[in-house]
Amino acid sequence: MNDAAEKGIVFNIQAYSVHDGPGIRTIAFLKGCPLKCRWCSNPESQRHAPDICWNDTLCIGCGSCIEICPRGALSRTEQGIVRSRERCDDCGLCVKACPALAMFVYGEEKTVQQVLDDVEKDSLFYARSSGGLTLSGGEAMAQPRFALALLREAKKRRLNRAMETCALCTEEDFLAAASLLDYLFVDVKCLDPDKHREFTGVPNERILSNIRAVREAFPDLKLHIRTPVIPGVNDNAEEIAAIARFAREVGAHQYELLAYHKMGENKYRFLGMEYPMGDVKLDEERFNELKALAADIMAGNA
Repeated sequence: MNDAAEKGIVFNIQAYSVHDGPGIRTIAFLKGCPLKCRWCSNPESQRHAPDICWNDTLCIGCGSCIEICPRGALSRTEQGIVRSRERCDDCGLCVKACPALAMFVYGEEKTVQQVLDDVEKDSLFYARSSGGLTLSGGEAMAQPRFALALLREAKKRRLNRAMETCALCTEEDFLAAASLLDYLFVDVKCLDPDKHREFTGVPNERILSNIRAVREAFPDLKLHIRTPVIPGVNDNAEEIAAIARFAREVGAHQYELLAYHKMGENKYRFLGMEYPMGDVKLDEERFNELKALAADIMAGNA
């Protein structure tokens, strides 16, 4: 199969982004992620398969979705329409039957050709701003064949290429992707392996070794390390200082702290999931102190 015909599951293609690489960019969000971070703001990205969702604010209570479901996966409760994940086979009949568009799907199979045709609609903006394509997720490397095919084909089309990743994949795949990139974003949540496993469900040894391997193999690749600062997880000087020193050690050209937010909370409701983080909030003063600490360490002043 040639790269243009390779297929994968994409849950969004977002144009006019300016925070995910240089210039104006289009982000292709690939479905699937090996991490299960409690603070995940894109729960619709976690499964590899498409996800059927229900928006209670649009539902008119007609029951069309319940009637058409061949597996009896939908039922009406006091809370509204409930879907049994065990019974549902993601056939999508309920989505087609819903007159109010309250039932919808996160995720669609697309070819590399289809994704890049969408991306190239804004090629004029890329040329003027040094922008291009950014792969994200979920986790882009959770679909390595698709991600690598996208990057190879994008390179053929002379598109600038960036990727946002948690770096949890095989070293072979990670180095293959890095060889095709102009810019690499890597999230590092924490350095403590036990804490990483507790809050993301997986250890971090492979993540850290992949970052080191990429820097050794591609010393000139733009490497941007980011840390989402999460209350009760890593919002302390010890944890942020350790990650900042790691970022400096591997020659990251930038280390950035991202403030915890709850912008994905509604998506959990659409998916019939509980939001794991509850009502916790990030202390703004502490966040600013941690940003100053990280900047000092990256500058070699601490």
